[in-house]
Amino acid sequence: MDTHSLLTPTAARRRLRAGLPLLAVLCALAGTGTGAAQAQAPAAAPPAASKDDSAIVLVGKDGWLFPAWGSLSEVDMQAVDASTRLIAETKARLAARGVRLELLLLPDKVLFYEDRLPAGKVVSASVEKRYDTILGSLQKAGVDALDARKVLAGVRAGGTDVFYRSDQHWTQAAADATADALAARIKQTVPNLAGEPGTGTPLGKETRERRYGDLAELFLPPEQRAAVGRETFTVRRAAESQGLLDSGKAPVHVTGHSMVQAYFGFPQKLSNALDRPVTVNWKAGNVGPWIMLLEYLESDDFRANPPQVLVWQMFEPVYGFGPQAQGQWDNASIMTPAQFTARVNKALGQ
Repeated sequence: MDTHSLLTPTAARRRLRAGLPLLAVLCALAGTGTGAAQAQAPAAAPPAASKDDSAIVLVGKDGWLFPAWGSLSEVDMQAVDASTRLIAETKARLAARGVRLELLLLPDKVLFYEDRLPAGKVVSASVEKRYDTILGSLQKAGVDALDARKVLAGVRAGGTDVFYRSDQHWTQAAADATADALAARIKQTVPNLAGEPGTGTPLGKETRERRYGDLAELFLPPEQRAAVGRETFTVRRAAESQGLLDSGKAPVHVTGHSMVQAYFGFPQKLSNALDRPVTVNWKAGNVGPWIMLLEYLESDDFRANPPQVLVWQMFEPVYGFGPQAQGQWDNASIMTPAQFTARVNKALGQ
């Protein structure tokens, strides 16, 4: 069954205008992952459309598509700092339980392909600096994070795309480079990583799939989708000797949205680079990073096997959307910052 046909672009726009989640449809596209990740192409549902443009998708030059839920002009520093405070508090509480937090902030697609934006669309100076601004806010609060934008800029400088043309997700090359850089950080900061050498995920063979990207498939009318066309996705299949990700005890856990699912190669590459098992929980949909962290901390997996390192993946354009962001996350994900903190404390026994 072709689940891509379950939601028309018109219906998607109606849902967004009404503030309703796309989670059910997008989970049908992607599935959700806990432990062993799904091997399907995902789509993370957007929050409400940006006030920069009434469209859900910006149709740029040469068939390049951009999600329109991140502002191209403004950076809300109060919101950025509010998110940072919650992250810093969470880091301290995890540290008290012997768990190191690694915040993985992934950069916006437009920062690498501004020249492909539609005519008249430009990235403001403040948005151009937004990623560095967020890193600065984190560092000021005592949260040192990997500069993933610098990592991806290096990949791009080498002539390799870091995002797919008609999809909101990163390429395998981008995911691999980030996983390698993060693994190097973890090895440096946690030299005595638990587990035995040789238990990392073996990398399977690469295959290529020709299909529409999620932005084209979900949000463009048929004529426009055909004009944008399909593109080739590089996918690393599971090695025959081992599943993509083994559930159970692992010294490193990743929580986030569909960028970190196994389809794009990040968790198995991280496991391979660390030479240790890595587990992951993620969801497609506009659930946000706050509830995803809580789902893991409140899970039996965490209670039974807390990791040494918890990788918490966030996304630059929506970093300032706190847990209380009405109209951005689905209703089940909405909570006040105080409620978020209380649930973290309870999950950690504090």
